[in-house]
Amino acid sequence: MWRNREWQLFLIVLMTISVLILGAATFFLTTEALIYILAAEVLLITAFLLFTRWRYREIEKLTHYMRKISSESIAYDIRDNYEGELSILKNEIYKVTRKLSDQSAYLQKNKQELTDAISDISHQLKTPLTSMMVMSDLLNDSNLDDKKRSEFTRSMTVQLERIEWLVSSLLKLSKIDAGTIHFKKETVNAEDVIRQATQPLLIPMDVKNQTFELTGEDKANFIGDAKWTAEALVNILKNCVEHTAEGGHIKASCSENALFTEIVINDNGRGIPKEDLPYIFKRFYKGKNAGDDSIGIGLAMAYSIIKRQNGSITVTSELNQGTTFHIKLYKQIL
Repeated sequence: MWRNREWQLFLIVLMTISVLILGAATFFLTTEALIYILAAEVLLITAFLLFTRWRYREIEKLTHYMRKISSESIAYDIRDNYEGELSILKNEIYKVTRKLSDQSAYLQKNKQELTDAISDISHQLKTPLTSMMVMSDLLNDSNLDDKKRSEFTRSMTVQLERIEWLVSSLLKLSKIDAGTIHFKKETVNAEDVIRQATQPLLIPMDVKNQTFELTGEDKANFIGDAKWTAEALVNILKNCVEHTAEGGHIKASCSENALFTEIVINDNGRGIPKEDLPYIFKRFYKGKNAGDDSIGIGLAMAYSIIKRQNGSITVTSELNQGTTFHIKLYKQIL
């Protein structure tokens, strides 16, 4: 405190004023009055010095607190319940540091998620790339017969298509999570979207001799993006097709009420184990019943698309009984 230049100047001015007052008082007041004035000044200056020293100590504590924050990135609680400028300053500093601490934790979490995502992507790409490298070496063999050459070529095409789908899906999912995709807000008929979503899956259903049934209200509508909603439903229906045996049945229905429009998709497939249900919408998660070709990104994309359109998606399932997806698209609040 004593080394503070501002404090030194203030103390010099204070002492100068006190000396001038005492000098003037010696000409107009008695000795007894002068003693009382001198004692009062000493007491006031002492009280002021003690109070100022206390404030400097509090400011020093705040300085120490800020240093700890800058080195540890932890928001220590320095708030108190008193009135006054210092108390207000403490509370405001705590709010700011708490916010910065939360942002730091959030960024650290995102960094870890990015690291995990890169690791998962590398793992997903490694298998087909390794397979294609092996087949490429075999194709260079001049003694390879035409049948094997044709088989390897088809297999490489399948692997390339898988890589293309993975990269395309990841780009879509990244854009959705980053909020760079603009979802339209238009009136969409639920049945039309379901029919649109089933088109790419008609051949796989036919190959597995599966039946598809669409029921519900013809006039069930919602406010959203038809293209992206169909993208979400394709991924859900694709999951149903893959996990339903030959000759199985897949059903979709839609309904509307005052609060939301609901789309329900269910199958009579092998179901999802109870321990997997909380995680099936997580990126790259593969449950116990997942196929060898499963990547674990389709349902994550469907979840992100529905959530971005003011909706929710839940799933219920019983082993060997089937799985049911409930998609609710809530009315827009004006």
